[in-house]
Amino acid sequence: MTKDAVWKRNEIESPCVQVCVVHPEERICTGCLRSIDEITRWSKMDADERSAIMAELPSRAPRLKKRRGGRAARQARGV
Repeated sequence: MTKDAVWKRNEIESPCVQVCVVHPEERICTGCLRSIDEITRWSKMDADERSAIMAELPSRAPRLKKRRGGRAARQARGV
């Protein structure tokens, strides 16, 4: 058995993609789509609670409106 195999646990992995930015209106992370509470409690949740959150995440993406500023907006204006 390898050293890494000892630390493997049969759990639902975190959906974290290490893009941790909280949307100012929706109050969910724009990277993983979880709320701050869900992120904080993730390690303490059981498999059923994690599964329920994972199933809900895709429906949260449309709530995040695209920003109008930034590089894309400047390019559209020819700036």
